[in-house]
Amino acid sequence: MRPEKKFLVEEIAERLKGTDYVFLTSFHRLTVKETAELRSRLAPQKAEFHVIKSSILNQAAKSLNLPDYKPILAGQIAMVSGGANPSEVAKILLKFNKDKDKVEMRGGSLGDRMMSVDEIESLSKLPGLEVLRAQLLGLLNTPAQRMVSVLNAVPQSVVTVLKAYADSKGEAA
Repeated sequence: MRPEKKFLVEEIAERLKGTDYVFLTSFHRLTVKETAELRSRLAPQKAEFHVIKSSILNQAAKSLNLPDYKPILAGQIAMVSGGANPSEVAKILLKFNKDKDKVEMRGGSLGDRMMSVDEIESLSKLPGLEVLRAQLLGLLNTPAQRMVSVLNAVPQSVVTVLKAYADSKGEAA
């Protein structure tokens, strides 16, 4: 393998190691300005958009024992990876495609599992990571709140009964 090609394979392999997901897209008719716009939309999520050669991606994936991307690699391919929130990145890509009709999803992987376009669309409909964390904290907090309410209800009931008794004694006198 030529040194330039080996360098590219190693660079893509490093990118693949540093991410939990990879989304592959086509980018036909995408202008430089639109590419810059897409990259700026992905930047807040710390995701990157890179045009790559299919053969380089295949060799890098094979070297890391990742899924075989060959079935979804046809034509010009771009790889989107990085960041900690794959659902937000999927939303951005699908919205960009809806707005511009120039970045078509081909598929991808999440961890060591291949994903179809439909699965990526489903992933994009999930709430964001922060929302999921808040929902989880709410679920964890709910039993504790209910326990406090139950424990508080007993003394509160006793106080209410005593007050009613005291009020009845005051009226009787």
